[in-house]
Amino acid sequence: MILDTKNETTIRGESIPASPAAMVLLTVCIAQFMAPFMLTSIGVALPSLGRDLGASAMQIGLVEQFYLLSLAMFMLTFGRLGDIVGQRIMFLVGLVVFTLFTFCLGYATSILAVLVLRFLQGIGASMVLSGSMALVAAAYPPALRARKIGLVSACTYIGLSSGPVIGGYVTQHFGWRHVFLMAVPIGIAAILSCLFGMKQKEKNASGEAMDWRGSVVYALSVGCIMIGAAHAQQMTLGVPMLVAGTAGLAIFLALESKNDSPLLDVHLLSGNRFFTLSCLAALGNYAATFGIVFFMSLFLQYAKGLTARQAGFIILLQPLMQVVTSPLAGWLTGRIRTATLATAGMLISSVGLLFAALTLSAHVPLWLVAAELMLIGAGFGIFITPNSTAIMDSVERRQFGVASGMIGAMRTLGMATSLTTITLIFSLFMGDQPVTDANLPRFLLSMRTALVAFSIFSCLGVLLSISRGKRRRTQE
Repeated sequence: MILDTKNETTIRGESIPASPAAMVLLTVCIAQFMAPFMLTSIGVALPSLGRDLGASAMQIGLVEQFYLLSLAMFMLTFGRLGDIVGQRIMFLVGLVVFTLFTFCLGYATSILAVLVLRFLQGIGASMVLSGSMALVAAAYPPALRARKIGLVSACTYIGLSSGPVIGGYVTQHFGWRHVFLMAVPIGIAAILSCLFGMKQKEKNASGEAMDWRGSVVYALSVGCIMIGAAHAQQMTLGVPMLVAGTAGLAIFLALESKNDSPLLDVHLLSGNRFFTLSCLAALGNYAATFGIVFFMSLFLQYAKGLTARQAGFIILLQPLMQVVTSPLAGWLTGRIRTATLATAGMLISSVGLLFAALTLSAHVPLWLVAAELMLIGAGFGIFITPNSTAIMDSVERRQFGVASGMIGAMRTLGMATSLTTITLIFSLFMGDQPVTDANLPRFLLSMRTALVAFSIFSCLGVLLSISRGKRRRTQE
């Protein structure tokens, strides 16, 4: 039973301040909308940006990659640092950094400046996103946590889904610079909300040392893996970078196992089966679903003859289903075990991916394509809220930042895995040929092969989710 009073909310005998918690949720929701919005809204502005700044095709691709790269490299570091110095401080600094460099991007005069600023913007985003779940977990008791995480997840998908639509409109009518500039007022609003609405809470890991050596090794290793994977076919150093990055992660884990105050507690991974398998399930699910939009955009335009705008509206069905189902999954988490609900969501996504792999052809009806996208989106939305809740609930308060950073790291690494899979399959079936009507059969074969690979990722995620067992009890 929930009783709201002027000063506090009582949940199952636990009392928490109502207003501060609500302000934390509001601020985090703004930030969770803004960061993914900056990822997808810029995608449709890249051709205009490239023409204006005289950028090459490879440089245009790096605009997106540098943002994801900095997210992946620093997410875990800032999650741990937030536990030590305070999540609110880290969150506020991240908002300032993100907003400042977003503003600077609107006035960039060269593609080199855009790439540098985009990387710095991603650092700000990693500061914000690394601790967002930790802030929500600390603000609400377990009885309410899943519902609030569901709202945060919904805001993430609103940002992802609205980015191409709003970004395309702004680029067409005002120019690509305004795609960056229009996000500045949102960033300022989040900064003010954090300054005046969020109070500094007790530090999760006060007095513990920061593992800077581990942070550097982890960042360089992840950077090598992402760059090497993305350019394995275009550069001679691609494969060696992949090998070096993998070796670097092994060295990182060895260093962490001997550190008294590690960036990532290896014993948490080895001793907390529920936490580890929940993180790996998230990795599998992101790897299975992130690349769908890329293939569907090309498929609907080349195979089905739709315009870019028509294709965009159909693709929008997938994230819209995620927006709808994420809060619903948060509500259901109070009635169904988190692991069970997450597994069910991933099964739904797996079914949608398998259907798509078997049915997509030049003659498939559009209603079936739409239904498959909705099924994949619904499954993902049902999965992500209980799975994120399970990760946060499976650790102690002093590890909230690390757990939140792991959620972000799994998301980014899953996206990188998905994009790398697409790159390898394209190189295998299409080589350097562009997608045209003439080589449509090769593209369709590539797409179906990728969908089978995505289905395998999703099924592996299901197995990991089933194998995680029951959550161990932690101290709040």
